[in-house]
Amino acid sequence: MSPAEDDGPSGIHCRLDELLAERGMTLARLSELVGVSVVNLSVLKNDRARAIRYSTLSAVCRALDCEVGDLLVRADPR
Repeated sequence: MSPAEDDGPSGIHCRLDELLAERGMTLARLSELVGVSVVNLSVLKNDRARAIRYSTLSAVCRALDCEVGDLLVRADPR
């Protein structure tokens, strides 16, 4: 089985909750700004996403005024 097919942790951590807190923004407000459902953003926020569209990634980063590397970071298991 290749790493892409593995159902285990991806080694990527989404810092969405931290960035929202820093900006005083709610997930509901971000959802309104980017046009992505609260449920889908919640999946991303809780590190349960298996994939993300570039258009969604770009919209989230634009709304949060951040870079992709601020949102997604490596979190390799030790």
